Amino acid sequence: MELKVKLYTDPGHGWVAVKRKLLDELGIADKITYFSYQKGKTVYLEEDCDLSTFATAMNLKGIILKYDQKHTNNRHPIRSYENYRY
Repeated sequence: MELKVKLYTDPGHGWVAVKRKLLDELGIADKITYFSYQKGKTVYLEEDCDLSTFATAMNLKGIILKYDQKHTNNRHPIRSYENYRY
């Protein structure tokens, strides 16, 4: 099974958007760091650590991630969202 997720990038970093509910269902919501961001019911997982935690949990469920990348050459607005809190 595959899951398509949006990968947002700017010249310095990247984030994958996932619903908070999915993090809860996977049992990893408490393992996500404050380096990720949140807005509404969406969490933007930073690419260095938190994305790896998410990808590993999905892989254990037999789900392969497919990335739909959205790049900007400017500072991405995600950087101004609230830092993630469990």
